[in-house]
This record gives sequence, structure tokens and C-alpha cells, in this order.
Amino acid sequence: MDSPHPGLKVSIDDHVAELVIANPPVNALDVAGWFALAELLTTLGRRPDVHVVVLRAEGRGFQAGVDLKEMQRAEDHGPLVGANRGCYAAFEAVYACEVPVIAAVHGYCLGGGIGLVGNADLIVASEDATFGLPEVDRGALGAATHLARLVPQHRMRAMVYTCEPATAAELHAWGSVLQVVPREALRDAALAVARKLAAKPNRVLRLAKESLNGIDPVDVRRSYRFEQGFTFELNLLGEGDRARDAFVKGER
Repeated sequence: MDSPHPGLKVSIDDHVAELVIANPPVNALDVAGWFALAELLTTLGRRPDVHVVVLRAEGRGFQAGVDLKEMQRAEDHGPLVGANRGCYAAFEAVYACEVPVIAAVHGYCLGGGIGLVGNADLIVASEDATFGLPEVDRGALGAATHLARLVPQHRMRAMVYTCEPATAAELHAWGSVLQVVPREALRDAALAVARKLAAKPNRVLRLAKESLNGIDPVDVRRSYRFEQGFTFELNLLGEGDRARDAFVKGER
């Protein structure tokens, strides 16, 4: 199966699809990348030969959010609006994918990575995996909706305010990470879980996903969109631009 973006790779084997983020140096995605990720997840979920999707990454870490340099190169807010809409589409595509999505996380999982993983059905992580939202330090807000699906409420608030990450071991203790394994065993561990699910009756598995989404206590679509409004407000106030400039220049 062809990928619409060079930073994304996809393959299908024995009813398990692997969708791999491979966009060095840190797997941050530009606007086109977020929309391509959403397109691939939606397409894979609709294929009758796909029973499970494994979302993983190559390189130093899982995913580092949006491409801030793309925003700062622009003369208008086009990339900012595009990134917000693209992230919304990608997070929604994980959540609404017609089959279960297993996130396999290694290294850092930051910003947009939290949105992807927080909306996944199951999470397998390597021992070196960390999960964090540096948004406050970047003059932005968002994905606390998804972080709240991974950690307890007060820890989520502390992580948002301080921008300090949590470890895979902590998330495993809270029950949001299914397994923690050595980094070199991550892909095999995620695929083993995927094959276990893929062996279930496909029609039943798909309806199970739909039914579980239907009883969620929080509407992640509305909640995340609410958060995004404050990011736009911070940009109107100039906070976002100042923080992104400092980051791109290496001051933060």
C-alpha cells in the first residue's frame, strides 16, 4: 500500500497493518503529514483485510508533535491553522478507526504524539519511553484531553503546568500502558498483541470498538476542539509566536 507522505510507511501482513512514522530527526510532522496520517488510518480501518493497526515509529523517539519550523517560516497563520486541523484529523482518525489501534511507543512521546497515543485502544511501550506535553513552554495548549486518558487527573494537571514527562513504568502502574518491554523487543511485543486481536472475529471486533467509543465518558472530539481555541487565543496575544521563535533559535 502506497503512502501519501514520505515520512509515513505502511504495510499489511496477515490482517495486521503497520503504520510507521519515519520522519527524522524527531518525527515531527508538517501539516501535510498530519492529514496523510489521518487518511491512512481511515483507509486502513475501512479495508476488510485489516483487523488491527499497529502505529509505531522509527528513530530516536515516537513522535515530537508539529513542525514548529514550518510555522515560523510562514508569513501568515496558514500552517498554524493547518497544523491544528491536521492534528484534529489525525487524533480523530485514531479514535474513529474502524479497527483497534495499538500504539507502540519508544523514546519520547510529546505534544501531538500524546494526542495519537491517548486516542489509541492499547499501548505497548519500551522501557525508555516517556510521555509529556511541553505545550505551555511552547506558548500553546492542547492534548490535555488525551493525556487525561493516560494519567490521573491531578498528575495530568501537574504535567501540563510543569511540562515534565511521565515514564512508561508510571503509565503501566496506572493501567494505561498494557506492557513495558525492552526497546529491542517493542515491535515484536506490539505485533504479538495485534495478532492476538486479529485472530478474533473481525465483525465482532469492529463492533466492540464502535460500542466502546459510544460509552466513553468524555467526548474527545469536543474536548480537544475546546482546547484548540485557547491556542489560537495565545497566538493572537503573540505568546505562541514568541515561544516558537525561541524554540527554533535554540533558546528553549
